[in-house]
Amino acid sequence: MELALFAVVGVAVIVTVAAFSKRLGIAAPLILVVLGLALSYTPGVPEFSVPHQWILMGVLPPLLYAAAVNVPVVDFRRNIGAISSLSVFLVLFSAFATGLLLYLLLPDLNFAAAVALGAVVSPPDAVAATSIGKKLGLPPRLVTVLEGEGLVNDATALVLLRSAVAASAGGLSSIWAGIGDFGFAVVVAVLVGLLVGAATVYVRSKLQDPVLDTAISFVVPFIAFIPAEEAGASGVLAVVVAGLYTGHRSASALTAQARINDSINWRTIQFLLENGVFLLMGLELRHLVENVDASLLPVLDAVLIGLATTVLLILLRFAWVTPLIYLLRLKVRHQDRRTKRFRLGLDRIKANGLSDERQRRRHRRAELLYLRRRADVEQLSREGLGWRGGMVISWSGMRGVVTLAAAQSLPEQTPYHEQLVLIAFTVAVATLLLQGGTLPWLIRLLGVRGRDVASDQRELAKLLDELSGAGLSVLERPEHCPGVRQEVDPDVVERVRQSTFLRSELAWERVRALGENEDPTPQLQYRALRRAVVEAERDQLLLARREGRFASRTLSEAQRLLDLEESRLRPRLGER
Repeated sequence: MELALFAVVGVAVIVTVAAFSKRLGIAAPLILVVLGLALSYTPGVPEFSVPHQWILMGVLPPLLYAAAVNVPVVDFRRNIGAISSLSVFLVLFSAFATGLLLYLLLPDLNFAAAVALGAVVSPPDAVAATSIGKKLGLPPRLVTVLEGEGLVNDATALVLLRSAVAASAGGLSSIWAGIGDFGFAVVVAVLVGLLVGAATVYVRSKLQDPVLDTAISFVVPFIAFIPAEEAGASGVLAVVVAGLYTGHRSASALTAQARINDSINWRTIQFLLENGVFLLMGLELRHLVENVDASLLPVLDAVLIGLATTVLLILLRFAWVTPLIYLLRLKVRHQDRRTKRFRLGLDRIKANGLSDERQRRRHRRAELLYLRRRADVEQLSREGLGWRGGMVISWSGMRGVVTLAAAQSLPEQTPYHEQLVLIAFTVAVATLLLQGGTLPWLIRLLGVRGRDVASDQRELAKLLDELSGAGLSVLERPEHCPGVRQEVDPDVVERVRQSTFLRSELAWERVRALGENEDPTPQLQYRALRRAVVEAERDQLLLARREGRFASRTLSEAQRLLDLEESRLRPRLGER
């Protein structure tokens, strides 16, 4: 009963903080950490100490899966260089560097155990950074890099933590054994993630019941996590791969209803879990401080070591990101030159002639590859990461969920165990309050400009023109359309044609109306009037329900139809 009460209060606190944080302009995770810390010292509030297994096995898989299914694979692939550099190599570099610092400051700690704690504090949590960035309108590429880093760096840190703990206990014979263990964990995790993603997407594509489909989607993270962990691989990485695969394949394999359900369900799960962990982080600090054995290392000394580690991590991130931005710009230029050479090669092959069907198929595939490469170069050039973007990435090093759980997973026999956990929590709280609290100010100071709304709307209108063209081509021979068994009335064809035009026409009207003080365009007026009509219809539906003149099932069906219409007509970008 008490646990249920705390859960209800926790959700109420999270929702309230999230609602007010938008008005205050402060990221909700920052407020929740401070609020949790204040609540922990409130009389009558019990001590909180959640087993780390609950976080690592019960919270982290669905949290990472929820983030992964919403990351576009195309953007992830385009930025794989930046993402892998930050999420793999920077984590390894930071872990060994901070491990060396801790090894020098704590005389009874061996180097492997120090690296283990370095692995705990190395992976940033992108939740606070991306929530601030999206609110302030950061460029999409910056957000993608931070989200991608947050997905993969957890796996890197946890695999390194496992290897370092094994080395500390004498379970690894050499450094090569550690490298082999790391490689095995990554390769097997990727294979398990792909297998689980492909299998679950296939099963869900055969289901027509949205309830069954949703039920399967809820267990996908655990289906990927558990076998990967049992095989000695990274369950976290398997979850990320399964989420990326599912998100990418959902457009072609799953129904529209399944995609809508997934979007709403996983956004809700992600919101509750990630904010709940930050609240828990604040609540647990009192318990950590009170359990420190001051005879080994006083609380103040542990906190000071944590602050020193925080400074080192910030400096390491700046030192890593600065040359990375320069190298990424060089890479785009190199990709541009390679793409141009590839185009010349295709032209030469075509000029020499394509003798058979096999060569023509290969040439078509090569043309498609060229178009993709050309689009990659144009996109990366248009959204280049300059020094301002590098500053934002460098300052977005807040720690969170993994640091909280992994710190408590350190073996109990590790020297300075309680102090090491406190050091990790100090790093997490300090980075959240310092970097998270000042990141909005830094973004405004640097004048980092976000996406061009008008340009995005214009690009959407062009895409809808292409879609409409492809759709209208079907009407040239309507009798061949699926489900049509007889000659089609020309009036019906014309009605479909006009309704297809409306979507594209509305998009171009939004482009013209965006940011301008002009009279509403005809299509925008139409949508506004339709919304008013639907609102009047809903009032009449509520009156009919109060009078009880219709069966409840009839009323429910009418409400469903009105809900669909209202969601379709809701105000969008460029509408007033």
